[in-house]
Amino acid sequence: MLVAAAFLVAAIAGFIPGLTAHLDQLHWLGRESQAALFGIFAVSVLHNLLHLAFGVLGLLLSSTFARARAYLVGGGLFYLGVWVYGLLIDLSGPRNILPLNNADNWLHLSIGVVMTLLGVTLAGSRIPTGSDGEPLIPPEDVPPQV
Repeated sequence: MLVAAAFLVAAIAGFIPGLTAHLDQLHWLGRESQAALFGIFAVSVLHNLLHLAFGVLGLLLSSTFARARAYLVGGGLFYLGVWVYGLLIDLSGPRNILPLNNADNWLHLSIGVVMTLLGVTLAGSRIPTGSDGEPLIPPEDVPPQV
């Protein structure tokens, strides 16, 4: 849920004057969009909507451990793919439809690595725990893993 919330915040921030520089130059897509979130990350309407979709998807998939894990691993791999795409294209060329810049590439690498690692390493406990780590149900009442 926290990762999904971060995507939602980023999506909304991409439309807020003051948080996004040159908002008057925000385009639907492409490198023509000169808007920059926090004055650093190139954004367009499509880019912001992509973050919004990832946020909503994350909230929908946070209902179970397996779905949340699939969201983290799948989303992480997707963002690693966007990072590779950003490295391979000419950032000033016509294939830069999101748009992307070097700051975006580093951010997408970070997002991809963090999401993938969270999905892989946060294996979760079959025994739900409270805020201090105490078991909420006895271990013998947990159904066996398939």
